[in-house]
Amino acid sequence: MPTKAKQNTTASKDTTAAKKAGAAKAAPAKKASPAAAKSAPATKAGVAKTAPAKAASPSARKSTPAKAASAKTGSSARKVNPALLKPLQPSKELAAVVGSEPLPRPEVVSKVWDYIKKHKLQDPQNKREIMADEKLQAVFGKNRVTMFEMNKHLAQHLK
Repeated sequence: MPTKAKQNTTASKDTTAAKKAGAAKAAPAKKASPAAAKSAPATKAGVAKTAPAKAASPSARKSTPAKAASAKTGSSARKVNPALLKPLQPSKELAAVVGSEPLPRPEVVSKVWDYIKKHKLQDPQNKREIMADEKLQAVFGKNRVTMFEMNKHLAQHLK
């Protein structure tokens, strides 16, 4: 008669074997041959590809406005937040870098990056750091800023 320790190891081997057998059952089925795939009915993805050529069904016409808009413009198109496109007036310090006319926030950031690259103000060893010159020091308030801190400092100079 086996001891309790041997019984435990035997039981654990049985459960491990059962788990392996269960894993084998859960394995995905093999793909059908190309000949069988041609004769198989179309999948949902295949139906979706051919659906726009057909007339819209009554249930499709009842879709939500957001779905209808995305279907017309394409599913890959994203809506732009209108708050990002609002022109903002830069402060005097920031105007020395980007100009004095009101600009949307993304354009301000883009112009600051153009200025940084034109004047080679990125740290060569750590490209995430910006070494500010006199104009940028007035905006950032210090002589070294990381690119992640830059937007925080720019936001204080936009109204």
